[in-house]
Amino acid sequence: MPVSLHSHGPVRFNMVNADEVARLCYERFNQLPRRGKPEPGREWTLLAAVVKVTRCANSDTDKMEVVSLGTGTKCIGRTTMSPKGDVLNDSHAEVIARRGCIRYLIQELHRAVSCGDSSVFRPADQQGKWKLQLGVSFLFFTSHTPCGDASIIPMTDSQSQPCPPVTSVKGHGETDGGGDLKRKAEEPGEGKNTKLPHLEEQETEVEDRGDPKQSLSSNSSRSEAPSQNPAAETPETVSQDAAQLDIRSRGPPDSAGLQPQVPDIHRTGAKCVPGGPVDPLHPGMGYHSTGVLRVKPGRGEPTLSLSCSDKMASWGLLGFQGALLSHYLQEALYFSTVVVGKCPYSQEVMHRALVTRCSHVSDLPAGFSACPPVLLQSSLEFPFSQGQTELRHKDRQGRISPCGAAISWCNVTEQPIDVTANGYKHGVTKKALGTAKARSLLCKLELFHVFLSLVSATDPSALPSSLRRTELQTYWDYKQASESYQQAWQQLHSQAFPQWPRSDRDLLLFH
Repeated sequence: MPVSLHSHGPVRFNMVNADEVARLCYERFNQLPRRGKPEPGREWTLLAAVVKVTRCANSDTDKMEVVSLGTGTKCIGRTTMSPKGDVLNDSHAEVIARRGCIRYLIQELHRAVSCGDSSVFRPADQQGKWKLQLGVSFLFFTSHTPCGDASIIPMTDSQSQPCPPVTSVKGHGETDGGGDLKRKAEEPGEGKNTKLPHLEEQETEVEDRGDPKQSLSSNSSRSEAPSQNPAAETPETVSQDAAQLDIRSRGPPDSAGLQPQVPDIHRTGAKCVPGGPVDPLHPGMGYHSTGVLRVKPGRGEPTLSLSCSDKMASWGLLGFQGALLSHYLQEALYFSTVVVGKCPYSQEVMHRALVTRCSHVSDLPAGFSACPPVLLQSSLEFPFSQGQTELRHKDRQGRISPCGAAISWCNVTEQPIDVTANGYKHGVTKKALGTAKARSLLCKLELFHVFLSLVSATDPSALPSSLRRTELQTYWDYKQASESYQQAWQQLHSQAFPQWPRSDRDLLLFH
């Protein structure tokens, strides 16, 4: 049964209680089986979730329900991507949660077209189209700031820095940190060398989001914006704080003749996309370029997975439903609110990463618009965060490392849980690769097949016009036939993200 909480108050986006959302998501995680979870005190992970908010009729009460939850920190490299669509490319928690939500939405659309019994969708004006029920909205929770631009945050206390401030330019061949966090994806006692997680050399580096070791100290937990008031701190305030930090950090050399510390930033392991601006790698605050597209880091090879900051920014314009579900929807689906758990955080940086970069895009097709979410932070930290794991760590446990598995749970009737490692079902053997047994329920091929079952369940007379074409066969065909979504994407690409790499068509021709 899904976990739910009831909150009282008028249904306004800025009345969302961030701590209540975080607590709800952590409770849902606690109810999941042990498989795929981090080993306490030794492994850490990130968590994200999609929460459905329903306004209760004839009252000021909202019902909040987690409909999709994901954990994970990794993604596969470019050469490991499959033209069959049977490998899960990106296993960061935010992506897992969103893809699980797609499974949930397809199930709700299936109920709608079959018997009109959906708690999410009601018929829209256009033939074959659906829209959200009155009083229904969705918000997004992530236990940490998204990787990429949203994680490039000024450090507010030298004692909470994960490493000494930079005093010289690092060579281009060096990593940004976090490289010591790699681990085998195989859990203790998982099996012998035939287990898939031993294919770990195909997996990319985990994202370094700059968690300080003293993450629970009063200084390191300080947020640059109050958890319940996203407007309490303006960009000017943040800039003034940064200036004060600069003044405090600089000064004459000490008695030993050492140079003063340089103000530093939390760094991201995500790399600038080719063809765009690059990181200057200057000491301290000038290490990164900000506001640019980034791909998630790889081990010796680049990935094609855009950072979670970039993907979430695109959801604010294109919606989070994707191209396939846009066939059935009269309007794109947007998150009303994004809540971040306790971690290094800046309201200014989050707004830059998720809102400002796309807010100017215009000439969008009907059903699409710039819908920036309200940004909030909770004061509650995820119990399996890196900081919490370091606090609970004991020497006999060995080094701390990110959990190699990714968990998906969504509120569907069949197979709600999907645990993966290296893009495949967790624990499968090499012999099973290429079979349905090895596929994640979230990979492109599986989601495509579930979508096709929705199309088959729809009465031909009730099909959207875009799905009545006889030439539709491949995954690529169905995505391209979603014309309004593709038009919106073209506007986003041309006006905001011209360097966004498009997927290789040869990787999308499966059916």
